[in-house]
Amino acid sequence: MKHIKFLTLTVLALILAACGSAPATATATQVPTVVADKTIIAEGKLEPIHYTELALNASGLVSEVLFAEGDKVAAGDVIARLDASEAQTLESAQAKAAQELTTAYQEVRDAQFKLDNFDVPSDFNGMTPSESVKAMLVKLDKARADFEPYKNLSDRSLEQTEAEKNSGVVKGTAKIYKKALDDAWAHYRKAILWLELESTLQNSNSRLILAQRDYDALQDPSFSADTAGTRAALANAEVRAPFPGVITDLSLKVGEFAASGNPVITVADNSQWVVKTTDLTEIDVVKVKEGQPVTVTLDALPGIELKGNVFSVSQNFSENQGDVVYEVTILLTDLDPAMRWGMTAVVNFAE
Repeated sequence: MKHIKFLTLTVLALILAACGSAPATATATQVPTVVADKTIIAEGKLEPIHYTELALNASGLVSEVLFAEGDKVAAGDVIARLDASEAQTLESAQAKAAQELTTAYQEVRDAQFKLDNFDVPSDFNGMTPSESVKAMLVKLDKARADFEPYKNLSDRSLEQTEAEKNSGVVKGTAKIYKKALDDAWAHYRKAILWLELESTLQNSNSRLILAQRDYDALQDPSFSADTAGTRAALANAEVRAPFPGVITDLSLKVGEFAASGNPVITVADNSQWVVKTTDLTEIDVVKVKEGQPVTVTLDALPGIELKGNVFSVSQNFSENQGDVVYEVTILLTDLDPAMRWGMTAVVNFAE
């Protein structure tokens, strides 16, 4: 019994001691702020800034191949020549273009002379040729309607109207309307002729513009890209480089037949490089703007970071594994001699 009482007193003492002491204060631990990573990452492919696939504009046997894959070419360099009866070299195309230009100038002179010497009737004053045609057609339609009730009278009857006093009023009226109709037809034909002369001059001027364009393109000493298309179409016995670059693909061999329209040569300007993204989603593309700085890492060169800027953002979309994606073109400002067309790139867009 004494043992039990002692235990009870001990428990009470402990309770009272607990109640009388100050509560312990827990030390607060500060939670660090988590900053969300705003970097957008996309994959892409490395490409030269400018490249083109060249096709032949005529079919024939390949007579010359003057360069090989990997060779550098300048704008206007002849890469290959064809032996084809319907094809012409640059020199023959230039001669033909000069003759065409001379003929076109003569046509314009002749057409202008005929138009200047056309006797414009006073009824056409203040009108253009097309306006005169419309106006004379209105008069012609009225004259035809006026003559309609009398059209079944023969020409002989009209000639006898003065002698036939009994029916003189009717036949006299018919003769007046017939004369008005003939005059209306004459004026209408005159207006048509005026319009034809103006149309001939316009067509001649159009031919002259085209002839001048072809002539200038074939005579262009700089072989600029602006004239390359015309030059390739007219001097179709030759394949020329449209701009300075490197031949990355060449599938022509001397003595083999080559068909027109098939790409046979690829020329690339690798003085600068771009990366085109392949998986930038619609969620991320709205955060990308032209001129935005980026960093690019090539899988083949993992230890090198290349700087660049967003050059363009496509307005069109494609699908990649069920996602809507947009192509963004990155213009690289850093270069590396080990860079090759088609390398896989990782692009980091920093917001």
